[in-house]
Amino acid sequence: MSTTITDSSPPVPALPVATHGTPGRKAVISRDDIIQAALKLVGPHRSVSTLSLREVAREAGIAPNSFYRQFRDMDELAVALIDLAGRSLRRIIGEARHRATGDRSVVRGSIEAFMEQLRADDKMLHILLREGTVGSPAFKAAVERELHFFEEELCVDLIRLAKANGTGLYEPALTAKAITRLVFAMGATAMDLPPDKHDELTQQLALMVRMIVMGTQSLAASDTVRL
Repeated sequence: MSTTITDSSPPVPALPVATHGTPGRKAVISRDDIIQAALKLVGPHRSVSTLSLREVAREAGIAPNSFYRQFRDMDELAVALIDLAGRSLRRIIGEARHRATGDRSVVRGSIEAFMEQLRADDKMLHILLREGTVGSPAFKAAVERELHFFEEELCVDLIRLAKANGTGLYEPALTAKAITRLVFAMGATAMDLPPDKHDELTQQLALMVRMIVMGTQSLAASDTVRL
């Protein structure tokens, strides 16, 4: 007669099984990791709009499906890059403007800070300059939003300087828009110029912006505005 022996001891809990991803791929990825991977791929001759999801995922060291844990699609990533680029450049130019003491030094300092970033091969600046012309509608809307932020901040500075210097200022918001759009348009042109042409462009740009400022002061001083 055989006897069945049963083990009445409590069951041993199963140990967690270590999982290993594909060699070279990260097990955990953050939103910033993907942004940094995309930044490595863009440049003066490569816009965000030309990047593919697989390309960014490969650079980040993740499986393509892992991308969707942080971003819905490439459009959302591109908008995040544009927003980051705008904040970075506004900080740099804002610091240059606040170090200035007069309207001439504000103009010159802002333009020089802008061109220095361009010469430094600043990918953030390249993103702003490229995506406003070649990107998707979502990219262009994001760039337009960043330009509006620049215009608002510049408008505040122009009003402050006009009061401090006792000069008039005709249509401050429109003046700020004219300056901002000119600088960004010229910056886009500068990306395709050899570096030895940048100083000449900086001089021209500073003069053009100065002409805008003098024009708005002259319009404010006149009784009537004739177009």
